[in-house]
Order: sequence, then structure tokens, then C-alpha cells
Amino acid sequence: MKEMNKIKGIKMPLAEKKELISYTKDYPQWVHFGGGNLFRAFHAEIAQKLVDKKEMKSGIIVCETFDEQVIDSAYHPYDNNILEVIMYDDGELEKKLLNSVVDSYFCQPMNQSDYQAVQAIFETPFLQMITVTITEKGYLLTDSFGELSTAVKRDIESGPAHATHTMSIITSLLFHRFINGANPLAVISTDNFSKNGQKFQEAVVKVATEWERLGYVNNLFIEYLLDTTKITFPWTMIDRITPNPSSDVLEKLRAQGIEGLSLIHTEKGTNIAPFANTEQTHYLVIEDEFPNGRPALEEAGVILTTREIVDKADAMKVTACLNPLHTAMAIFGCLLGYQSIAEEMNDEDICQLVRGVGYKEGLPVVENPGIIHPQTFLDEVITKRLPNPMIPDTPQRIAADTSQKVSIRFGETIKKYVNEQGTAESLVYIPLSIAGWLRYILGIDDEGKQTQLSPDPLLHELQEKLGEISLGYTGDIHQIVAPILSNSAIFGINLYEAAIGEKIEGYFKKMIGKEGAVRQTLHETVQ
Repeated sequence: MKEMNKIKGIKMPLAEKKELISYTKDYPQWVHFGGGNLFRAFHAEIAQKLVDKKEMKSGIIVCETFDEQVIDSAYHPYDNNILEVIMYDDGELEKKLLNSVVDSYFCQPMNQSDYQAVQAIFETPFLQMITVTITEKGYLLTDSFGELSTAVKRDIESGPAHATHTMSIITSLLFHRFINGANPLAVISTDNFSKNGQKFQEAVVKVATEWERLGYVNNLFIEYLLDTTKITFPWTMIDRITPNPSSDVLEKLRAQGIEGLSLIHTEKGTNIAPFANTEQTHYLVIEDEFPNGRPALEEAGVILTTREIVDKADAMKVTACLNPLHTAMAIFGCLLGYQSIAEEMNDEDICQLVRGVGYKEGLPVVENPGIIHPQTFLDEVITKRLPNPMIPDTPQRIAADTSQKVSIRFGETIKKYVNEQGTAESLVYIPLSIAGWLRYILGIDDEGKQTQLSPDPLLHELQEKLGEISLGYTGDIHQIVAPILSNSAIFGINLYEAAIGEKIEGYFKKMIGKEGAVRQTLHETVQ
């Protein structure tokens, strides 16, 4: 990666790295938590556009709270530079070297020197915003029973100086900012779920309130967090399919003479590389609430608007036009042995499933945000984005953490049908997808072979509940699946009260009948 400027076809940064580092040391503006692939392919590119245009003089500081190897393997050896690779559906790879990241830290209190460096950044009045990409589950303080998780309980009891959960760490750093001048800051979730700013605020305020109860902080800190002239939690909608780094892309880069690249698999299961591969299409919509000012984000293509418009744009994508399609096809892709999302789009049954989830069930109840038209967005997803063979995305990646996603991806649409029609009984494709998920949890594919399931915080618990069921099971399934399908903590609504619980049971019963029953049920239902 050192000799990039000598290789044809790589767009080099215009900003001088030394100048960025020097300016950021004195005037840090933007800190990002979660140094994974989405950040590397999107936020770092936004910052690059701004520093190249001289709309921003400081670079981004990256904080990783989960996986120390990400910093040690993907940032420090490459001077925090990133090779962004944009994959077009005609096979073209557009390559850009990003030098907008100036520093990277493993941000855990136990890692004292890094943590103190980040604390010092939070003391400065110049810091305008922090952005976060830690996935939906990173904001979750509770287990499926609504109880605080063990890690969060420990953080609350131990206080701000010993935080380990990302929400506790960010709350601790905000407390540090509060006691060092109480300067304003925008605290921004750019993770891919609805009302992300609200959920971020609720998590931070919950941790702070518990610390107040135990005497670690005082009520003035809670007031600071709730004062929108001081701290805001803008809502956002983010969209850019950014799969794990691809071995195919790696080989193409090597063939073009780019040396020193490899795929990195950390001990904690992170897949990362010196490069980040992503798609051409991208959207970032942010509620324009920045109490300490902001960079000219619109100059890098970010849409700044009201909370209401953000919410509509997000609901369009997350609950109707992209994410539900992704989850439906990931579930059936895993069951039917697919390793590629693009390949799945050549499967007529799966294609009909995603069209049904999108056009027939999501689109009729989604609001038009105005800034992006839902039908146009959905057309682009189905005709261009999902079938793009250059996007090495897998159903296995998308199937991860499904228990944390279904309440938004399916539950919100189900609730709209209940609210507007009194029942969701007319739905077909979403109930079929939920039944497919239960079938997937059994860990047996449609050929009857054991299959490796993607990580999910509720996987063990759900597998225990479904433990009696195996392929060919003929007993009554209602008592077994009802505790899952009625769990509004998982689905956002009791699916029996929505009048689709029995329908899901019916599809599930068919799919556990024998080998090949998943394909048969899918085909009979969608064709």
C-alpha cells in the first residue's frame, strides 16, 4: 500500500496527510466509533471528499471498542489509510486511496494510553460530532427478557471509569466532556435501523441514570444529555451494501500490481482488510441538528434534512424496500445452499419472494419521503443492486443477528397492516420468511445436512425452544413455536394478535416435513 501513487488507476487523495494530522491534533472535529467495513467504505470516503475540497481541515479519528486486532491489523500497519474499491456491475473496479483517517485507537478504559488520548479529544470544545457504526445489537442494553445484560450490569456497578460495553464507554466519554466544560456535541448513530438516534439516546440516558442512582454522576449530567442546545442524537438513514472484503477483489488488486494486501480474520470473528469493497449506490440522510456546528457534509453528497424526512426515508429502506428483502433472501439462501446474494437473484422462486416482500407487501404501506421515491429505490434494488455479481455479499453475512432485526424489517410492516386494516392476515411473503427463519434455526439445510448458522445473540435460546423439532417431526408444533411467535420483544408485535401466527405455523410445518420441503413450500407459495 506504500507505493500506491506509482500504480495506474488509483485515485490519489489531494489532502496532505501530515497537514491533516497536525491540524486534527489541535482541532479535532469528528470521532467515529466502530472501525469496520461500512465506515471504511463510506464515512472515510465522505471525509476524504471534504478534506480534498478543503471543506474540512481535520481528519477522522477512529475508535474501536470491540476488537483490538482491527486497529492493530487494518489501521496501524497502513498509516490509517484505506484503499476503497467500488464494484460496478459491469466488472469495473474503481479504486481510491483514502487518507482521511488520521488516528485510530482501541478505546477501552483498560487500554489506558489509548483511552486517555480519546478522553483528551472529548475535552476539546472543537469536537463537533461523533458518528457510530457498531450494528443494531451494539445499542442493546437488555436480553430478550428485558433484563439488563451481564456486561451492562457490571458497567453500571463499576462506574464510568470501568466501562466495557460501547454504550457505557460513550456515556463515560460524554461525562468526561461534561466535567471538562460541558461543550456541545452531536452524537450520531449511522447504523442501519429505524429511529437509531432515539435508541442511541435512550441507551446513553439509561446508563447515565443508573450511574446517577449509584452516585457516580449527578443530575446535571442527565440534564446536559437531554438539553438539545448541548447534546443531540440526530436520526439518520444510511444505505450502502458493504460486504466483507472479497478474495476475488483481492486477487484482482494483486493482479494490478498492488502489493501488501491480505484478508484479515481476527480472533473475535471480524473480517477486514487493508481495502474495503463496496457498491456504487449510496445514501446518507442526517437530521440537521448539530449544536456545535458541523463540516459541510452536503458537499460530500450527504442529505441534511428534518427528523420527519429522515424517519420516512429510513422506514422506506429498512422496513420495506431493501432490508426486509435482504433478510428474506438470506434465510432461504442459507437453507438452499447459496453462497452469493447475486446468484440467488437467478433463482426464480427467491426472486418472486423478494418481489413479493417488496412490491406486494412493503410498498403499499410505506410513506414517500420525498427526497427518494420508494418505487424508484425498490426498482434499483431489485434490478441493479441485488443482482450485481461484483458485490460478494452472502446470505450468511446478512443472516447474522436476525433476531435483532425482524422487529424492524418485518414487524413494522405487520403493524402497519394491523393499524390500517385491523389485521395482517392478507400477508403471505413476510409470514413465509418468518417461517423460513424458524426452519433455519434448526441448523439443517433443505438437503437434511447440518449447516453452520450465523452468529445471533438469541441463537442458543431459540434453538433450545425448538429443540424437540427435527426434520420429519409430525407432532403438534403450536406449543413449541407459540412462545417465539407471540414474543413482541422479538417481532415488535404478538404475531397471533396480528392474525398471522397460525399461517406461519402452517408454512413451518410444511418446511419440516422432509428433505426438499423448503424448496417445495417456497415454490408453491410464491409461484
